[in-house]
Amino acid sequence: MKLRIHYNCPVVLTFSFAAVLIQLMNTVNSRFSSMFFAIGGSFSPSNPLDYIRLFSHVLGHASFAHLMGNLTFLLLLGPILEEKYGSRTILSMIAITAFSTAVLNVVLFDSGLYGASGVVFMFIILASIVDIRRNSVPLSFLLVSAIFIGNEVLRATQSNNISEMAHIVGGFAGAACGFLLPSVRRGIRGPTK
Repeated sequence: MKLRIHYNCPVVLTFSFAAVLIQLMNTVNSRFSSMFFAIGGSFSPSNPLDYIRLFSHVLGHASFAHLMGNLTFLLLLGPILEEKYGSRTILSMIAITAFSTAVLNVVLFDSGLYGASGVVFMFIILASIVDIRRNSVPLSFLLVSAIFIGNEVLRATQSNNISEMAHIVGGFAGAACGFLLPSVRRGIRGPTK
C-alpha cells in the first residue's frame, strides 16, 4: 500500500506557504514585509500598492515567532473549516477579514498593521460554531467568544505592539460567517433544526 500526501486544503496551505516564503524574503531584506505586506496608518488613493496592501497585510509578519504562532492556529483549524465551508468561501472569508481590519486600522489608528492574527481569530470563532442549529446559539461559541474577544478587549487598554482591533474584527467576521453562510462539503447543508 502506497501512502500519498495530498494537498487537502489548498487555500489554507497556499496561504501558509506564502506567509513563510514572505518571512524568508524578509530575512534577506528586512523591509520586504513592510513595503508590500503591511498596511500603514494612512491610505493614498493614488498609490496602487495601498489597494493591494488592504488584502496582503495578512501575509506579512513581524518575526518568525509571530508567524509560527499564527500558523499553529491556521493549520490546526483551517483544514477543518475549509472542508466544511469550501475553498472559495474560506478564501472569501480571509479576504473580507483582511479588508475590514485594514480599513478600520486606516480609519481609526495611525499605526501600521500586518500579520494573520485577524484571520486566526476569525477561524477560532468560526470553529466554535460547527454545530449551529436553527434558532439556537452553540454554548461553545458563547464561551469561546467570551474568552477570546473578552481578553482582547481587556488587552486593548495596554500599551503593546499588538492590534487587538484586528483580533476583535476577525472574531466578529468569524461569527458573521458562521451564522450567515451555509456549509457546503460532504453533504453538510448548513443550519438544521
